[in-house]
Amino acid sequence: MTELEEYYNKFNEEKRLNSRHGQVEFITSMKYIHKHISSDIPPQDFKILDIGAGTGRYSVALADEGYDVTAVELVKYNLGILKKKNSSVKAMQGNALNLKKLSDDTFDLTLLFGPMYHLFGFEDKLKALYEAKRVTKPGGIILVAYCMNEYSVLTYAFKEKHILECIEENRFTEDFHTLSVKENLYDYVRLEDINALNEASKLKRLQIISPDGPANYIRPFLNQLSQEEFEWFLKYHLATCERQDLIGAGAHTLDILQKQ
Repeated sequence: MTELEEYYNKFNEEKRLNSRHGQVEFITSMKYIHKHISSDIPPQDFKILDIGAGTGRYSVALADEGYDVTAVELVKYNLGILKKKNSSVKAMQGNALNLKKLSDDTFDLTLLFGPMYHLFGFEDKLKALYEAKRVTKPGGIILVAYCMNEYSVLTYAFKEKHILECIEENRFTEDFHTLSVKENLYDYVRLEDINALNEASKLKRLQIISPDGPANYIRPFLNQLSQEEFEWFLKYHLATCERQDLIGAGAHTLDILQKQ
C-alpha cells in the first residue's frame, strides 16, 4: 500500500466536503460544472468523467441528476465507499497518468479535481492533463483543481508554526515557492505554474476561479455563523470567486479548459 493510500484510508474526504468550508467548495464547483454542461444534449447522453473521484461526492451527485458518469479512483478504500452508494456511476480503479481503460474522445466533460494535489513535478501534472485531454471530446470541457502555494505557506508554515522546520528542510525557494516531495503527499502551485501547464498541453482556458476563496482560512468563524449568516457568506463568495485579484490566494483554484 502506498503512503497516499494509507493517508486516504484514514482521511475522511466525505466529511471534509460536508463541512462548512467544504460546502463552499462543493457548491461553487457544482455551479461551474453546470455552467459548462451543454443544454443541447439530453442528460442521459451527456458523458462525464471524474478522474480521482474519491468517495464520489461529485460523481454521485451528477449521476443522480441523470448524467452518464464514469469515475476513476486510485485508492481502493475510496472506491469501495463510492460503490457502496449504489448509484449509476460506472466506477473503476485507475491512475490519472494512464487512463488505459478509456477510449479517445469519449467524454463531454472531464473533472480532474484530486490528482493534481498529489502529482509531483511538471511532467507528471502535464501527463495527467494529456490523458484528460485525450479522453475528452473535441470541444469538450476539462475542469482542473489545484492546491495553491500561498495557502500552504501561510497555514502550514506560519499559522501551524512549522516555518523553522520548513527552513531547516529547505522546503521553500527564496521567494517561498514550496518544494514538495512525494513523502509530503501534497504539491502546491502558483498561477504561473498552471499557466505553463496549459500552454504545454495546448488547452484553452475559458475561465479560472477560486472555488473556496477565504473559506479555508476562516473555518472556525464559518462554523460559528447561523445558517442565515452562512448563506450570506456563500452569496459573498459566489459574487467574488471570479475576481482575478483573489485567484491564487485561496486553498484551491479551479481552472476551466476546453479541448480544441
